[in-house]
Amino acid sequence: MNVLIIGCGKVGSRLADLLDSRGHDVAIIDANVDAFRALSDDFSGITVCGMAMDMRVLTRAGIEGCDAVAVVTQDDNLNITVSQIVKQFFGLENVLARISDPSREKVFKRFGLKTICPTKLAADTMYIALTQPWDEKSVTFESATVSFTCFSETERLVGKDASKLKMDGGTSVLGVLRENGSMELACYDKKLIIEAGDKLIISHISD
Repeated sequence: MNVLIIGCGKVGSRLADLLDSRGHDVAIIDANVDAFRALSDDFSGITVCGMAMDMRVLTRAGIEGCDAVAVVTQDDNLNITVSQIVKQFFGLENVLARISDPSREKVFKRFGLKTICPTKLAADTMYIALTQPWDEKSVTFESATVSFTCFSETERLVGKDASKLKMDGGTSVLGVLRENGSMELACYDKKLIIEAGDKLIISHISD
């Protein structure tokens, strides 16, 4: 497949690397040229710096020859706007949009857009983890599977920012499960300080 990804954050860069490693032709757009540093050294696709709402930027990234587009920036409003541009002006039907706010899911569906809501997926996974005996949980999207595990040996991590923890390739901290049963998601732009009694929720991309 020829896939265009819009947004080179944690999700976009991982998706780009995954598709590229599986032999797909990948182009990725981001307004910040430094964002492309998140891509692996082995990434062989195309990087385009520019505003995704600019149709000239989309054209430069090869959208006219794409089979699918994934819009995965952290801005829901930008994602819905770009997704509409892709569908209406370039006639692409296979458009997948990331949304953080579950309440906006109906808006996206009204425009005929496929959506993935990490917030909803995380909440559903956390519910299972809280109400059932914990073992590894997995969620599969077509050929990609994300596994979730709970790490309780956090004594040496107390006081550290969970969002900034360095993990092995393909693994990241999804959030923190507090001792009182509440859960907080890790965000790149917000500190998530680990407290005594916390458990880390770890996600890992597996085949």
